[in-house]
Amino acid sequence: MTTLDLRKQPTSSGVYLMKDAEGEILYVGKAKNLRSRLRSYLKAERDSRPQIRFLMDRTATVETIVTDTEKEALILENTLIKQHRPRYNIHLRDDKTFVSLRFDLRAEFPLLEIVRQVRQDGARYFGPFASSSALRQTLKEIYRIFPLRHYPVAKCRQRGRPCLFHQIGQCSAPCHGLISVADYRRLVNGVLALLEGRQGEVVAMLRQRMNAAAEGLRYEDAANLRDQLQAIVKTVEQQKSERYGAVDQDVIGFYRQGGEIEVVILFYRQGKLTARRNYNLNWQRAEDELLVEFLSQFYDRNVPIPDEVILPMAVEGTQVLSEWLSERRGRKVKVVAPQRGERLALVELANRNAEEASKERGSREEARGQVLNEIKQRLHLQRLPQRMECFDISTIQGQATVASMAVVIDGEPAPAEYRHYRVKSVEGPDDYAALCEVLHRRLQRGRDEGGLPDFIMIDGGKGQLGILSAVLTEMQLAGTIDLAGIAKSRVKANARGKVVERTEERFFLPGRKNPVLLRRGSPALFLLERLRDEAHRFAITYHRKLRSKGQLQSALDTIPGVGPKRQRALLKHFGSMKKIKAAALVDLQAMPGLPTRIAAEIYRHFHG
Repeated sequence: MTTLDLRKQPTSSGVYLMKDAEGEILYVGKAKNLRSRLRSYLKAERDSRPQIRFLMDRTATVETIVTDTEKEALILENTLIKQHRPRYNIHLRDDKTFVSLRFDLRAEFPLLEIVRQVRQDGARYFGPFASSSALRQTLKEIYRIFPLRHYPVAKCRQRGRPCLFHQIGQCSAPCHGLISVADYRRLVNGVLALLEGRQGEVVAMLRQRMNAAAEGLRYEDAANLRDQLQAIVKTVEQQKSERYGAVDQDVIGFYRQGGEIEVVILFYRQGKLTARRNYNLNWQRAEDELLVEFLSQFYDRNVPIPDEVILPMAVEGTQVLSEWLSERRGRKVKVVAPQRGERLALVELANRNAEEASKERGSREEARGQVLNEIKQRLHLQRLPQRMECFDISTIQGQATVASMAVVIDGEPAPAEYRHYRVKSVEGPDDYAALCEVLHRRLQRGRDEGGLPDFIMIDGGKGQLGILSAVLTEMQLAGTIDLAGIAKSRVKANARGKVVERTEERFFLPGRKNPVLLRRGSPALFLLERLRDEAHRFAITYHRKLRSKGQLQSALDTIPGVGPKRQRALLKHFGSMKKIKAAALVDLQAMPGLPTRIAAEIYRHFHG
């Protein structure tokens, strides 16, 4: 690190950017006192962690940006990390999305919705929940007790009668006027009380309504309320042992192993543990600094923000985090690092979960490493296939030819790296030419951007493998990337056509006459088959999408005066292409915004 004159550095809050000799940003950080923080980095040159020493050795210049408040520094730090993605900052990658329950109380007849993004739109959100399937099961129980509507009111009013959910007692049918706004609001209040953990209020309310119905000789209503009451009491009994408090809490756990840190978040909602997430981070800085950066990045996304965030250690800027989270949530959020009591017990539980998650991750990584080693040895690869790609072509009689690329990184599918390709230079059914074009495009981009795979697998036999080998030779990448072709298993049948034997998957290698067979049921075979199947599924999905789009366009594009905007309006009004084709002239003329001349053209096109 070059000599830094600390006397010229400001003592106010702000953000600092560490850059190398070429001006590339290596690290972005924030500080309450910039001069004090940079002084600690100069002292950290003797730090025992090799990452810190390497960062200090590479840093040539430090740029500072002064802010008025520490909260502004926190927000600016997040913005700069997203913009520049520095090497030494953490970058959260999470293939799982949160599942929450949205309840917009401003609607006349509020609807429960399962969503994956929490927005600042004025609605109430409950969650996160462990899985969408578990949440849907919970909703079934809620609908049995409080029959709210399931679909948009306007959509249901298009039906001649209430939906099936009303017939089985799980919808009060407000769309057909079978419940008043006031009575529906009582159902909403009951659902709110349940979701907020106030089951006692719900029990008292239902018991009062049940007694009133019985006194009024409405015995069927009283029996329904009795069943609802029993369902709630049963639910409360099941949850008694799981209650820890009455507020929503996110509890952070921490475990360090070697050069990595495992962070776990336990989500408590109304005292019940609803979900857990864990993240693996590189241990490159002080633990408290890393934890603050993690929290700021985690809560900067569309995730539910609780009443309390409980930390495993005291960190600088706790008050700033609290103010920032409160501002994002619209209500007060406490950020605490407990020293005793029930909250400390929750932190210790989270820390144990972090330790277990670290051990599980280590076991999974070891198992994946063994699988990759087996693939390397059995397919005679030059290097460990840390990034594997598989290509597949999809076409029907040469129409809408597309290709797909599925990717596995370190033994795990990487859906964010999947790619679609629309073949541009090939006409007619020529899979080899289409494959050649797609490979050229992929490898040229990878060479330009520095992102080439270790291993490419082609869905096909010797012919497809020959195309791949020729492309690699032409682009001077032969010997740099390993390759293989996977051919589907063959089925042997007897004279009557009955299957008597199914052969194994065959893997063709360049320069080898006979295919390689992997042991049936082996993890290596399973991984390669999964990669092939993902490429096939991805290609078929894209091909179907283009075909359906092409069919729509071929039906309407040739009609004068019907452009893309009017096509969308027609589909929205009639509901489908089938109904547009079958529409009478008077129905077309009755469509709002459709000129009489265009209506006549559409009718003439489909009816002559």
